[in-house]
Amino acid sequence: MSTLAALLPAVPAVGWAVHARWLHSRLTTARRDPLTGLWTRDAFTRRARRLLRDPRAVVVLADVDHFKQINDRFGHAAGDALLATIAARLAHGTTPRGVVGRLGGDEFAAVVVDRDATMPDRLHTLSRVLARPVDTAPDVHTTVSLGWVRAADHPGEDLSALLRRADEAMYAAKRSGRSGPRRARLGRLLGSVAGRRPGRRGAA
Repeated sequence: MSTLAALLPAVPAVGWAVHARWLHSRLTTARRDPLTGLWTRDAFTRRARRLLRDPRAVVVLADVDHFKQINDRFGHAAGDALLATIAARLAHGTTPRGVVGRLGGDEFAAVVVDRDATMPDRLHTLSRVLARPVDTAPDVHTTVSLGWVRAADHPGEDLSALLRRADEAMYAAKRSGRSGPRRARLGRLLGSVAGRRPGRRGAA
């Protein structure tokens, strides 16, 4: 009887521990994009801001060129498979030193701490990986454009401003690669242009 009495107070504590783990799991799931498994915009933003405290941080933006045409021609299942594959490749290429999220549609972002000053080479390799065909949709041919900036080149700017700069670099890469071979396009912004290009969503 005394043993049972001693165990009874522990029962609510165990119940609360299980409930807390369940709540944590549900919250984590809610912060993940259901298609790609990447962080959602809000969850990515919170983690990215912490990484930007390090002056070695690099902000990367990526999107799929002509994604609407892929959906129209091959169907949404093929488009979803493409997005999921690109997300997995981005995550592999930017972690464990960074965080990557899906901002919406075919647009992805990452913040990576470049501890060993190898980010240009790493992003060049990543751009080639992103250009590979998707195993589950081999008939889908597309390109992925990347733009990136170093936080240290723009001291005092927050995540939103750095994403705008990476966006401009990405669109510069798109423009320079329009007549080039099928490949991922990579651009770095060194100038002072910070404005987001008009007509962003409808651009190729």
